[in-house]
Amino acid sequence: MVFNLISTLLVAVALAMDAFSVSMTKGFTQKHITKLQILFYGLFFGGFQAIMPIIGYYCGNIIAGIVNALAPIIGFILLLLIGLNMIRESLSGDDEEVTDSFSFKEVTLLAIATSIDAFAVGITIALLKDPILISSVIIGVVAFMFSIVGIFIGRKLGDYVGNKFQILGGVILILIGVKILLGF
Repeated sequence: MVFNLISTLLVAVALAMDAFSVSMTKGFTQKHITKLQILFYGLFFGGFQAIMPIIGYYCGNIIAGIVNALAPIIGFILLLLIGLNMIRESLSGDDEEVTDSFSFKEVTLLAIATSIDAFAVGITIALLKDPILISSVIIGVVAFMFSIVGIFIGRKLGDYVGNKFQILGGVILILIGVKILLGF
């Protein structure tokens, strides 16, 4: 089948929506996020979104059934734990720890949780015989851009709402996890 740029862009946008939502949450919960940290979020989200389809493409049917069955559960558990931790930190009363926390462990877990569905897209790309590298680059670049934009939008929202947005951020992450679990 001939490579279809429009279809790939639409898939990339759909895949990037979870990364956008999570990035927006991080934008309004981290008041003093640096440009370097914003870049890391974009690189991690975009990078995982680009790598997962390649893994799915080459793993194909061998582990597709297992991963497809477990992916929603894994994504849900990761987002639930991170969301609950955000709510716990918000309720602890230590605003400085809550608003300025950045960890590579957390950004990695968030990137994995929001890119598991890209694995299944990689399998589909293989079945359609579309070029995986072009598709993966497009998916990764779109996720990178959506993540950066999400953080900036979140920062603006956080400026207007204040510190208690951390609780809403945790709830949003949990709801994204539920969405992944239920397959919406």
